Amino acid sequence: MAKKKQSPVHSLSESRALYLRLLSYVRPYWKVIALSLLATAITAATEPMFPALLKPLLDEGFAAAGNTRNGIFDDPVWIPLGIVGVFILRGIFNYFSSYGFAWVSQRVITDIREQMYARMVRLPASYFQNHASSVPMTKIAYDVGGVAGAATTVAVTVIKDSMTVIGLLGWLLWLNWQLTLVCFALIPVVAFVVKSFSGRLRQASRDSQKGMSHMLQILQESTLCNRVIKIFGGEAQEIARFSESNQAQRRYSMRASVAAAATTPITQLFAAVAVAVVVYVALQQSSSGTTTVGSFVSFITAMLMLLAPLKHLADVNAPLQRGLAAAESVFQLLDEELEEDSGTVNPDQVAGRIDFRHVSFRYPNAERDALADVSLSVAPGQTIALVGQSGGGKSTLATLVPRFYAPTSGQILLDGLDLQSYSLAGLRRHIGYVSQEVLLFNDTIAANIAYGAKRDASMDEIRAAARAANALEFIEAQPQGFDTLIGENGVRLSGGQRQRLAIARALLKNAPILILDEATSALDNESERAVQAALDTLMAGRTTLVIAHRLSTIEHADQIVVLNRGRVVEQGNHAELLAKEGAYAALYRNQLATGEPL
Repeated sequence: MAKKKQSPVHSLSESRALYLRLLSYVRPYWKVIALSLLATAITAATEPMFPALLKPLLDEGFAAAGNTRNGIFDDPVWIPLGIVGVFILRGIFNYFSSYGFAWVSQRVITDIREQMYARMVRLPASYFQNHASSVPMTKIAYDVGGVAGAATTVAVTVIKDSMTVIGLLGWLLWLNWQLTLVCFALIPVVAFVVKSFSGRLRQASRDSQKGMSHMLQILQESTLCNRVIKIFGGEAQEIARFSESNQAQRRYSMRASVAAAATTPITQLFAAVAVAVVVYVALQQSSSGTTTVGSFVSFITAMLMLLAPLKHLADVNAPLQRGLAAAESVFQLLDEELEEDSGTVNPDQVAGRIDFRHVSFRYPNAERDALADVSLSVAPGQTIALVGQSGGGKSTLATLVPRFYAPTSGQILLDGLDLQSYSLAGLRRHIGYVSQEVLLFNDTIAANIAYGAKRDASMDEIRAAARAANALEFIEAQPQGFDTLIGENGVRLSGGQRQRLAIARALLKNAPILILDEATSALDNESERAVQAALDTLMAGRTTLVIAHRLSTIEHADQIVVLNRGRVVEQGNHAELLAKEGAYAALYRNQLATGEPL
């Protein structure tokens, strides 16, 4: 079922809760954070040193020119050395601060991505049915970067620049508290500007993330369907579709840029007004002899140095809002409900008896049941073929056995025990699966056969499985044999070769229950014979559910179940159903006459 669209996070309390949850990923690295903060504090503390050096330089250094110098001005080299020393000190601690926070940022990105991926692979099948594959891909690959920026970079900017502002304001207060009050008047103005643009920035960031997901979906489809695009002349259509998505992404980015860019000139305008007022008041004080040249220059220098950290604090709102919007997206995935796995039974072996008792199932938002009151039994080692028109419920029935979905009503029993009583791992360990749409990994042939729980299988075991699947001959003909990379989803292999690799994978698993979902329907006759021979080997002695459109797979089944609109309309073996002259006989004659699949 599609998840209800979450309302935008606007309130301060919700934003605070979101940010605190984000910071929980930083907490494990608090030691590095503490050291980096210490380096940041030292860096910030050096900021007032430069304007502080200007006051004695102007009042006692230049003013004493031609007179006898006292103290540090006996040797003019001390002031330049002090200036260089301040910047060396700042550079050293700024390096350690930047490195430390960058290290934490990358660790946070890595941790969140691993947690998101671990969550994604355990999500129920309904999630992937209701979401394009680009949605989790964008969240994991793209959104996490914004999250890390909000968790570390924003925090660093706020802490470092706040310390700098405090240090400079402290120096300004010590120099001239009257002029400093003018600077204080700037702070609430900047805060108001930042708050005014926060909502717009957050919404623009959300739209940008959705646009990126849509763009990635188009790219993915264009890559996978490149032959369809070429043969049907769809280049112009796809270019137009990508251009529309690309332009939408540009508009989203520009909305965020407008909101972010507007804060800087507005902040600088008020800062300029503050500087003008300060200059005016300082000139008045100078004429009355209450301030010196050194004090004035030091004050102006410190005030101008104050503008940069204030600007950074104003600009930090943009990455903060992008980060919070990204955090919403990331936490949506992390908060998705996992597959229900409340079962505790984890048997070492099962006999393989399967009973469907009045099973009904309806997909979320569907108008009718995909299965309605289905009851049938499969004895251990028995082969049942599921046939019927497309949409009859064959694949749905098969997907209920490994608990990709749960029945809306009724029960499915394995060896007399409800499937829900088994843990998912305990159940699926005993089920093999081969489908028409073979799914392979961009890895070696050996790695695709020895996958998952069998990844540590010996080479002899892998070779034996390949031989039983009639795949050994073509594998050994490959350039690197079992070490040959097969490309994305086995693109370098033929359909029959990919199918036989999937069968070899199921043979190596050696599970007592087998599901074959139209495993030969898309193959040519020669490939079908090779695959069918491998399937005969695979099915021997196993409880097998076969969804098949070819007579070669159906005729020798122990039981044939005919499904129509989710209901069992006939059941029996091949000869019995032909003798009934019912639905199966009609399907059978139609295939003989037309050659079309059942």
